[in-house]
Amino acid sequence: MDNLILSHVQNNVLTITLNRFDKKNALSTVMYQTLCNELKQAKVDSDIHCVLIQGNEQCFCAGNDLADFLEHANDEELAAFAFVKELASFTKPIVAAVAGPAVGIGTTMLLHCDMVVTTANAKYKLPFSQLGLCPEAASSILLPLRIGHNKAFELLVLGKLFSGQQAFDYGIANSCVEPEQLLTTAQDLAKNIASLPADATQTSRALMKKATQAQVLSAIENEGIEFSRLVKTETCKNILESFFN
Repeated sequence: MDNLILSHVQNNVLTITLNRFDKKNALSTVMYQTLCNELKQAKVDSDIHCVLIQGNEQCFCAGNDLADFLEHANDEELAAFAFVKELASFTKPIVAAVAGPAVGIGTTMLLHCDMVVTTANAKYKLPFSQLGLCPEAASSILLPLRIGHNKAFELLVLGKLFSGQQAFDYGIANSCVEPEQLLTTAQDLAKNIASLPADATQTSRALMKKATQAQVLSAIENEGIEFSRLVKTETCKNILESFFN
């Protein structure tokens, strides 16, 4: 269970690498807790000007670890929601590099990133309704704002699979590159951001987010209430347990 999240700082960039490739980087409670700690430390470390979140050239994140999720479904607050709150309140630029699966939180976390590099072969999916659940990570407001209600409904409620090229077309990703170019492109981008005057970039980012910040935090709270309710329903429990039968 060690080293499921790797991190290092270079050129004022904190690189966080999801490192559970045998499970397609499905996130467990321990991984969420580590991610929270990394973001909390990065927020107060003046040497860190930008954060890069990545997997590798073939895999980003397959969403929640369902077995772990079932085990902790009755927790007072799911670790995933603590991570989402840290993301939403983070004050420094975030870059993400996405290839392969980007499922559930693997997609919704990108709505809090400032720049996203993807590969054409990335596979994005938001299967909340299919699991008997509802959107999280303020995606219920951020995705409609990004792509409009009708398209957001198609992705968030119908759970339509979409590609890296489509993520680029929707404005979820800034660029779409070949897999072998993914990590170096994202690293160069994060390094470039980190080389700019930190006060100026963080102030600019805060101003850009100010108009929707209260709505985002409110959405996270409302989603959390409904998500916690739905996860305890027999419908959701039966769907999740069916994956292990």
